[in-house]
Amino acid sequence: MTTVSMGIPQVRRGVSLDGRPDTPELVDRFGRVARDLRVSITEKCSLRCTYCMPEEGLPPIPIENLLTAAEIVRLVTIAVHDLGVREVRFTGGEPLMRADLEELIAGCAAAVPGIPLAMTTNAIGLEHRARRLARAGLTRVNVSLDSVDRRHFAQLTRRDRLPSVLAGIRAAADAGLAPLKINAVLMPETLPGAPDLLQWCLEAGVALRFIEEMPLDADHNWAREHMVSAERLLAVLGERFSLREIGREDPSAPAEEWSVDGGPQTVGIIASVTRSFCADCDRTRLTAEGTVRSCLFSDHEVDLRGPLRSGADDAALARLWRGAMWNKWAGHGIGAEGFEPPERSMGAIGG
Repeated sequence: MTTVSMGIPQVRRGVSLDGRPDTPELVDRFGRVARDLRVSITEKCSLRCTYCMPEEGLPPIPIENLLTAAEIVRLVTIAVHDLGVREVRFTGGEPLMRADLEELIAGCAAAVPGIPLAMTTNAIGLEHRARRLARAGLTRVNVSLDSVDRRHFAQLTRRDRLPSVLAGIRAAADAGLAPLKINAVLMPETLPGAPDLLQWCLEAGVALRFIEEMPLDADHNWAREHMVSAERLLAVLGERFSLREIGREDPSAPAEEWSVDGGPQTVGIIASVTRSFCADCDRTRLTAEGTVRSCLFSDHEVDLRGPLRSGADDAALARLWRGAMWNKWAGHGIGAEGFEPPERSMGAIGG
């Protein structure tokens, strides 16, 4: 890793459990319980989205530092059986960059039957693997797509790959990977095309969620005064569609929902910056190198890979994981004076 492009987290081997209640779950000091696990499995990606990666990409993680498929299966098993996790999502980079993705999915499906296994992907190449992934046990996918205008897509991602993305979305639907959701990052460049993207999603029968851009870009160019807020998006969408606020069915769900033109279809907005939902956060994260990251914006990580490869049993690994989450921050503090973005970018953390 390099400090400039990848970010150097503060990796810890030991954690304090002082004051923690005697419960197996991933509880923190603020009463939140993590039940949603995000597992980054690679830093590699087939796109170079401006809000995520530098143009040259992230420096490669040495292969020996990446968790193997078997190691990921073991940690997912511990998360479900010992720590109360109830949903698992695989992220990157781009998960489809791993050749052993089907093996990884199948191993987890066999180890934790009945647990939803999802994936966040840019869908490039998914048309060739969707059925195999579904047979392996993948249950649904979220596809990152910020524009359905081919020229604009190429500018945002630095790659002319929109046809492949659309083919991947169709293949995912045909393979039964549902519900299929589209994630779009809100930026000044994408706002004018937001109504067209929503119209496309309505016609395609897929759910769309807009996400306020967060300070997780590799080049650290994010500035709050340039950010497109949920309110501004609603005003733009409201010029073409009739929107009625529904809210959240689940307090821990990141997206607030609005019905579109009387329903039944909806559009979601994840207002991570202007309508922070940190108080209801239920996520825990594993990086591709095998560290627990309790919050997107905390560069404090707890190492599991080292103890795992040194022979630690499941109970010891679970204890480390509980300690990492017990010490989770109250919130990201983006609006606070003196806020510092994390060293790692979104591409190095996993979504």
